[in-house]
This record gives sequence, C-alpha cells and structure tokens, in this order.
Amino acid sequence: MADERVFNFSAGPTCLPIEVLQEAQQDFLSYKGTGMNVMEMSHRSKTFVDITSQSEKDIRELLAVPDDYKVFYMQGGATLQFASVPLNLLGSKGKADYLMTGQWGEKAVKECKKFGAAQLACDTKATKYTTITDPKEWKLDSEAAYVHYCANETVNGVEFHYTPEVGAVPLVADMSSNFLSRPIDVAKHTLIYAGCQKNAGPAGNTVVIAKADALGKEMATCPSMLSYKFLADADSMPNTPACYSIYIMGLYLKYMKEKGGVAYFNELADKKAGMLYDAIDGSDGFYACPVDKHCRSRMNVPFTIGGGDEALEKKFQEEAKKVKLFTLAGHRSVGGIRASLYNGMPMEGVETLVSHMKSFMEENAK
Repeated sequence: MADERVFNFSAGPTCLPIEVLQEAQQDFLSYKGTGMNVMEMSHRSKTFVDITSQSEKDIRELLAVPDDYKVFYMQGGATLQFASVPLNLLGSKGKADYLMTGQWGEKAVKECKKFGAAQLACDTKATKYTTITDPKEWKLDSEAAYVHYCANETVNGVEFHYTPEVGAVPLVADMSSNFLSRPIDVAKHTLIYAGCQKNAGPAGNTVVIAKADALGKEMATCPSMLSYKFLADADSMPNTPACYSIYIMGLYLKYMKEKGGVAYFNELADKKAGMLYDAIDGSDGFYACPVDKHCRSRMNVPFTIGGGDEALEKKFQEEAKKVKLFTLAGHRSVGGIRASLYNGMPMEGVETLVSHMKSFMEENAK
C-alpha cells in the first residue's frame, strides 16, 4: 500500500508522515479497544478528553510554552483568526500595526479594518510580496494595540527567519505554514495561531497559544465562539470540536517527539530547502525564484521555468507525475511552480524533485 503513495507538494492540506497514517489506520475501526472510531465517540468521553489533554501537553513540550500561556483549539482556520484577533485584542485603542508581507497578511489587514484601524507598519505589496523590508524602515506605533505578522506567506514564499522586535507592544503571529518547523520564542509573543493542515495534521483544527493575561478583553460584540477566554475556559470544547483532526494532530505530535522534536524538523527543513534552492540558483536562469534570498521560505518554494513559460511549466508538472511528484502548480494568483516542503515531506521527495528538475532542464533548456 505504501508503494502507491506519491510525493504530494500541496500547500495544504498536504502530506502526512506515513507512520501517522498507519497508526490511524490500525485504530480506525476500534480505537484502543473501544469498539469505535475516534470520530464516532463523544467529545465529553474520558477517552477523547485524554486525547485532547495529551495533545496540549505535547505542544507545550515541543515549543517550550511558558506556564502563563493558554493553549486551546478553535475552528475556522487561520482565516477566522483574522477577525478573532482584532475582536479580542483591539480594545479601547482601536488601532493595530500590521507587517503586510504577503497575501495572507493582506487578508488579515482587510478583516481588521471592519473593527478598527489597521495601520501598515510594513507594506511590500509594491514588490509583489517578494521581500521583507529592513525593520529600521517599519513605521511602528507605540500606542498600537498589537503588531501582527504572518511568519510564513504560503502563496508568495516569504518567511521571517527571526522574531520581529516591536518594543512593548503585544506581538501577534500567524504561524500556520511554519508552525512546528522551527523553534519559537513564545514569550516574545502575546498570541500565536496556526491552522494545522500544513505541519500538524489535517484541516479543521486551529491551535491558539495566548498569554493568559491578554484574555477576557474582547469587544462586547465579539461572538462567544470567537472569544479566546470563552474557548480557553471551556478547554476548547464549548461545543463539539474537530475531534478527528485533533486526534490526528495528536498522533503527529507524538511522531515529532519520537523523531527528535522541533530541533530535528528544523534541521530537516534547512536540508530540504537548501537542496531545492541550490538547484534553482544553479540552473543558469532556467529556474528562477522571485523572492529575495534573505527571506526565502523553507516551507513554500515558488519558482518559474524558462522565464515564466506557461507551456513549459505545464509540461514540467505533467512529466513530474511520472515520477510520483504531484501538486506542484503555483497559487492561482501567482502562477508558476510551487513546492511545499512541510514536516511531512520526506527528504526522498525533495531529492526526486531535484532530479526531475535537472533532467527536465537538460531536455528543455534552449
């Protein structure tokens, strides 16, 4: 069965480690002798509460989350957090700074404007989101309610390789697409959120890590299901959560710990991204990445072929399928090729991709 698996470079949902899938398969009809699948059991049952509790413990261990932070789960993906953040954190200040370095950051700005002022402390749209400007150029407001940034832009392939320094203003991060791929200084953030469908499981569950003293300050009009305090106080279960997604995430977290934790996947990400970028940069322009080298993403690698030759890029993707390389199309708004190298992508997948790139270039370079 495993021989039928392909290398899935999708930006999300994306590939999961075969070990995680196999464990889920083993317990599919009867989880640990319960006679039922996890998706069938009550979320109030001791069995499922134990699954949820263990997943929280593992997140805390993997990311060294301080004790004065809450870890809880929400639904709606990171996109719903674009509204949740201002609803919970804008407060009486009514304004927040945004470091807008890609399309997801832009969407977060648009949503914030429904509830208050979203100030562009950094705006790289004019570069087609291919860089992160020097922090010295940012226009930060010391009176802002918070500073928001997207740690890794999935569409544009831009990543912060450091934690922004924003003074005493609370820092908020969308870490959906590089969550658990690198160590995080949680204490420098007031809030971190991440959709799980990149590096931590299937779609449906969103992890929120929030400083406890930042909770309970939501707007009066904030819906209960978007209130961080409401969710945290209910241990993520004021209603039925995304049970199976949480379960698979739990298996993924256990797998990560067995492999060596975040340090292992951080090193692996360096190796995988380094190999692919070396192939691009060493192609004499046949392949090209538009992103400035200092902020290239290790998770999402966009590139063009033959100067953006659409016919050539389509041919590349079709021939890639012959060697089990799938879902390599760039985002519909950008085009080109995009290879997502999340934690679940094995080194073999990147090696196969680079081999295909070299043979394709030999056959098609003019």
